[in-house]
Amino acid sequence: MAIMTAKKNKIKESLSDRIFNVVNVILLTLLVIACFYPFWHVICASFSKPSLFMSHTGVLLKPVGFSLVSYQKVFENSSIWRGYVNTIYYVVVGTALNIFMTVIGAYFLSRKNIPGKTIIMVFIMFTMYFSGGMIPAFLNIQSLGLYNTRAALILPGAISTFNLIVMRTSMASVDDSMEESARLDGASHITILFRIMLPLTKATVAVLVLYYGVSHWNSWFPAMIYLEDKSKEPLQLVLRQVLIINDMSEMGVGEDQELVSETIKYATILVSTVPILCLYPFLQKYFTKGMMIGAIKG
Repeated sequence: MAIMTAKKNKIKESLSDRIFNVVNVILLTLLVIACFYPFWHVICASFSKPSLFMSHTGVLLKPVGFSLVSYQKVFENSSIWRGYVNTIYYVVVGTALNIFMTVIGAYFLSRKNIPGKTIIMVFIMFTMYFSGGMIPAFLNIQSLGLYNTRAALILPGAISTFNLIVMRTSMASVDDSMEESARLDGASHITILFRIMLPLTKATVAVLVLYYGVSHWNSWFPAMIYLEDKSKEPLQLVLRQVLIINDMSEMGVGEDQELVSETIKYATILVSTVPILCLYPFLQKYFTKGMMIGAIKG
C-alpha cells in the first residue's frame, strides 16, 4: 500500500526537465569522450606495430596489429628505471615533509587567540601571488649549498600556501569542546594534534597527499635547473629527453629508430603515467569529503 502511495505521489517530470536532462547527458558524455580518448589513443599506439602505426591514418580506436617491441625498448633503458627510483624517492620523502610541515603550520594557524595570527596569514598569502623569480631562487639554492642535491627538489616547496589554507580551515572546523576536554585531561599540543586533530581531518590529509604526490611526480623544471648529476634526475626529465629532444640513444633502437620512435614515445608516456593514476582510486572516497571540509565557508 505504501509503495502504491509513493508511486502516486511521485513528482512527474515536465518536458523542460526531460530536455534539460537529455542535454546534460549528451554534453557530459561528449566531455568524457573528449577527456578519455587522448589517453586511449596513447594506449592503442603503444601496443601497435611500428610499421603499421606509421602508415595508419584517421582516428585510432584499437591497436594496429599488436607488438610489445616499444615496451621492450623502454624497459631495457636503464635511465627509465633510474628515473623511477629517483621519482619514487622524491614523491615519498617530499610528500612526507610536505604533510608534516603543512599539518604543523595549519594547527598553529587554526588556534584561537594567537597573537599576530592575522599578520602571519597576510605574509603567507603574499607568497601565494608573488615570488622573487627564477634567478633569485637559483642564487638562493646555490648559496645554501643545495645545488645538485636531492634536497633542492624537496625543501624549496615544503609548504603549498593553498594546501596550508585548506588544512587550516579543516582544523578550525573541529569543535572547540573536544580540545577543551583534552586540555582538562592534561593533553599537550602534540597529543591534541596527533590524537584529535589528525584523526578528525584525515580526509583532508588524504587529499593533500594526492595533491603533493602528483605535484612531485610531475615536477621536472626544478630538476632541470638545480641538478647536473644525471643519476639524480627524476622520471619526468627522462620523459622530456625522449619526447621533446627525441634522444633515444639509450633505447637501443639502432637502424629502426625512425620506425619505432613514435610508438616508443607513447609507451614511455604510459609507463610514466600509470603508477600515479593508480593512487587515485585508493584516495577517491576521501577526495570530495576532504575538500568540502577544508573549503572556506562564508
